[in-house]
Amino acid sequence: MQPDNKTDKTGKCVVSPTHKWFGLSLQAMVVLSHKQQQACSSNELAGYLKSEATMLRRVLAKLAREGLLETREGRDGGYRLNRSPEAITLADVYLALKVGEPLCSGMLDTTGVHEFGQEMKQAFVEITDEVERKTVETLQQTTLLQLADRVCALKHLNKEETASTVLGV
Repeated sequence: MQPDNKTDKTGKCVVSPTHKWFGLSLQAMVVLSHKQQQACSSNELAGYLKSEATMLRRVLAKLAREGLLETREGRDGGYRLNRSPEAITLADVYLALKVGEPLCSGMLDTTGVHEFGQEMKQAFVEITDEVERKTVETLQQTTLLQLADRVCALKHLNKEETASTVLGV
């Protein structure tokens, strides 16, 4: 597995978008959906996610450039959703982060330059394009609010299971 971090000529770390950014973005945006009236700093978000604030800022900056987040500088600064959670679909986030290649594009790296390899590559392109279309289609069916509600329902369910285990019910 290739590391996500690369260095430039000066040795400075250059992080390119990865598919991990999608998961981090959704988690951060669920937190922000619960704090709609107040800005949340990258350090605070990183604390909730048990993530690294610098990398999270890179992810959130991309979402801000695409208009999904509002950013404010200064002591009372931070990030806020730019729209209501029910108006943001998971596809909006996915497409805003567009990391360049479909999730399953690794298949393309396995083909050779010979005739059979090129035939397989064309077939793989058709498959990966279809997977990408279906992914976006599926993600369009869920809003950020629905995801946040699902997380809350699971949290509530887990609390009930813990209580019943402790109480012997």
